[in-house]
Amino acid sequence: MVFGYYFGLALLIIAGLVFSRRTQGHLILLGLFNLLQWSLTAYAGLHLNSGTGFFKVDALAVIMLVVLSILATTSSYHSVFYLQHHHRLHSTPERAQSLYYAGLCLLIMAQTGAFLASHIAVTWIFVEITTFAATIMIYHERSEESIEAAWKYLFVCSVALTLAFTGILFLGIAAEEAGTVNLFYDSLVTHAPVFNAFWLKMAFLLTLIGYSAKMGIFPMHTVTIDAHTVAPPPVSAFISTTLMNVGFVGIYRMYAVVARTSSFTWAKHVLLIVGMLSVFVAVVYLVRVRHFKRMFAYSSLENMGLVAIGLGVGGLAYYAALLHLIFHSFTKASMFYQIQQVHQMFRTYVIRKTGGYFRNYPAGALVMLLCFICIAGIPPSGLFISEFLLIRAMLAERIFAILVTLLVLLTFAIWALGKNFMQLIFAEPDQPIGIQSETLNPIHSLSQFVLLGLVIYLGLNPPPQMVTLINEAIKIIQ
Repeated sequence: MVFGYYFGLALLIIAGLVFSRRTQGHLILLGLFNLLQWSLTAYAGLHLNSGTGFFKVDALAVIMLVVLSILATTSSYHSVFYLQHHHRLHSTPERAQSLYYAGLCLLIMAQTGAFLASHIAVTWIFVEITTFAATIMIYHERSEESIEAAWKYLFVCSVALTLAFTGILFLGIAAEEAGTVNLFYDSLVTHAPVFNAFWLKMAFLLTLIGYSAKMGIFPMHTVTIDAHTVAPPPVSAFISTTLMNVGFVGIYRMYAVVARTSSFTWAKHVLLIVGMLSVFVAVVYLVRVRHFKRMFAYSSLENMGLVAIGLGVGGLAYYAALLHLIFHSFTKASMFYQIQQVHQMFRTYVIRKTGGYFRNYPAGALVMLLCFICIAGIPPSGLFISEFLLIRAMLAERIFAILVTLLVLLTFAIWALGKNFMQLIFAEPDQPIGIQSETLNPIHSLSQFVLLGLVIYLGLNPPPQMVTLINEAIKIIQ
């Protein structure tokens, strides 16, 4: 019943945003939506392992909801300033603003549904809804590049999710042969040991390929790269964090089904291959990238590859993968929020045309320096803790060749990221900086300091509740 109230009220707010033409009305409705989102998150945290019908609250859902709600608040906050800035430059119609806010809330609602879904088909439906919502947001600036990226995102994601749906059909065949037509996750996990191995492997492989478009890993990773490049920065922050978490949840829940079968070792090897290919492709492009938002996108590909490797290694690496997912979400969102202010100063995302950021905007430069420390996994970053645990797990499993290869790739990634971050912060740009049209306000960097502070603090002093939730979430695949 609670979930029904949430979706009903969320749809009413979204409808109000679509038809509202007043900026003040947009802000009120956006505030109400965030209040609704936090209310559901609080309810989920207080009612673990509850739920009926197609929605259920488990530890994984609570973790993802908390991350989503935090970033929903910060992305809403930065969206207001983005639209104000964009309106001053391009006179954005009220209609476009209302569609932006409606798309943002629809995206948040769809991700919430995907996290809470207890039925594999319901997960797929909500993931599909995220595609349409994200497409609306990518298209917001109405440029040739945004139109092309929006159509590409819609087409590739639809094809990918068709593959995922085919995987669900194969899983349904395996379930029917085993004497059940129940596709709820609890039932699938229970009956998985008697599923036909061929259908189960095909279902896992197609689901992995399909949801890789959302998680941003090999082989469907390319769609998110173009989307990052042209989407508004607050939207890019979502695509690169919580929307990737949606893809992870889809794969993770299918992985939990396979974990009860003899195909589990095979699935782990598949994830190791996919993860290593993701890191390799990311590093190849990171050393050549010339655009900040594309650099951030390839960094996300690298980090999601590490998460996939964690699932493939097993043991302690399960904990490391979920920890990495949380810290990456906060760090990457901070990077996209700050790059919005970089663009306000330099009117470009081209790396070589930026520089001297510390001299011109110390607060923003400090954010970028912290972002580099966190995303590169340099102590005291929480990502250092998750990567250290991953390396420990790989040593325990004696996967030495893969570990050495991974360390070499990560070294190149850190070098490439460091070179470009230092260019922005300390070097001189190729063109004068006297092109800014407004003074940047340090208050707009406050959210990034909070998020990056969480990455550092939670890495060094993880609360018992967070540790318990992560351990509870990985029980289903242990």
